[in-house]
Amino acid sequence: MSTASDDLQGSAALRDSGDLRDSGERLSLDELRALQLTRLQETVRHAYANVPTYTRKLDEAGVHPGDIRELSDLAKLPFTTKEDLRESYPYGMFAVPMEEVTRIHASSGTTGRPTVVGYTQGDLDNWADVVARSLRAAGVRPGMKVHNAYGYGLFTGGLGAHAGIERLGATAIPVSGGQTVRQVQLIRDFEPDAIMCTPSYLLTIADAFEDAGLDPRETSLQVAICGAEPWTNEMRAELEQRMAIDAVDIYGLSEVMGPGVGSEFAATKDGPTIWEDHFLPEIIDGDTGEVLPDGEQGELVFTSLTKRAFPVLRYRTRDLSRLLPGSAQPTMRRIEKITGRNDDMIILRGVNLFPTQIEEIALDIEHLTPHFILELTRSGRMDEMTVKIEPTPHVPHEVSEAAAHILRVRIKDRIGTSVRVQIVPCGSLPRSEGKYKRVYDLRGGA
Repeated sequence: MSTASDDLQGSAALRDSGDLRDSGERLSLDELRALQLTRLQETVRHAYANVPTYTRKLDEAGVHPGDIRELSDLAKLPFTTKEDLRESYPYGMFAVPMEEVTRIHASSGTTGRPTVVGYTQGDLDNWADVVARSLRAAGVRPGMKVHNAYGYGLFTGGLGAHAGIERLGATAIPVSGGQTVRQVQLIRDFEPDAIMCTPSYLLTIADAFEDAGLDPRETSLQVAICGAEPWTNEMRAELEQRMAIDAVDIYGLSEVMGPGVGSEFAATKDGPTIWEDHFLPEIIDGDTGEVLPDGEQGELVFTSLTKRAFPVLRYRTRDLSRLLPGSAQPTMRRIEKITGRNDDMIILRGVNLFPTQIEEIALDIEHLTPHFILELTRSGRMDEMTVKIEPTPHVPHEVSEAAAHILRVRIKDRIGTSVRVQIVPCGSLPRSEGKYKRVYDLRGGA
């Protein structure tokens, strides 16, 4: 098995030769599968021996690390859920002594105890490597300047992206999130080539340019690497048109590593390629847990292959996607762009819908913007949903109301449920400074 230092030396040699791919990206399919099996076996042994939760769960499932003899044996392992992580708060899932933990990150904990994750120095090196890969896939090159507007702190986005920028040899501009007027000024002054942030916050930045009487298409930015929330191809088209950039999807989650689990290639924009030498993906039926074949939609599950401080076995992400053949990186599979999560799903009078479905429909209607929220209320025993949405500026009232009518009709036709649509004044809805809250449940304990 190659070490992190071996990979770094190999990467440097490849850059010197003009080939920007690192050693993991150059593996043949047979080499990749062999490496995955070796790393999977070591990860299961390591987790079983050092994490009481995994010792218990594997014993209860009647599985021993020695039972993992081929990649298909992955399906024998029990799933890991966010509840497992919360029950082990704060350090119960760590697989190394605390003196070997170089850094700790955590989720916000807005729906319960936060999930706490740890990293050894080797984990941090691997993380920087995969983020650097992701940036290369997006078209960022050594010497470019990258405006990093992901939040710094316990959230993995800011520091994870920062390390990858520096590992690639690009210049990091560590702005963090918020202070949007200042973001606009710094983009004008520092002239970055790329920006990293959530897609909803990039939309907020574009609005701030226009509010200042500036054209967001006339910046130095060439590419945006966006992630941390589901977003549609319609949102991509909106951002690319408004800012004259390429908008590329980076995928990750703190429980598995952070940003950089996978990334789209700017040349194809056909869903994030998963860096399968570090992360082993599966798609399962969310109800039964059955493993689904590539190409079928279901819940995305990950097993880490190189993490020492915080290994995860078959972590249920709740993200909905499909595994697809590799394109720009043929030996590693892609996932279909994440546009929904099991826990984001709204059940409205028996119909399942996701906020991204509303976004997709709205962005295809003239005179409507991506600025909308969904309010859930209850009238008697009947659940109702109101889409509050802003029109494009300076549109006459009758024109925006006509657009609202079209949105109502298309939601009914495409999703199969009736909703209210309310046009609200431009600028009246909250603007994202990170992850955007779309759904407001006002049903009182529903």
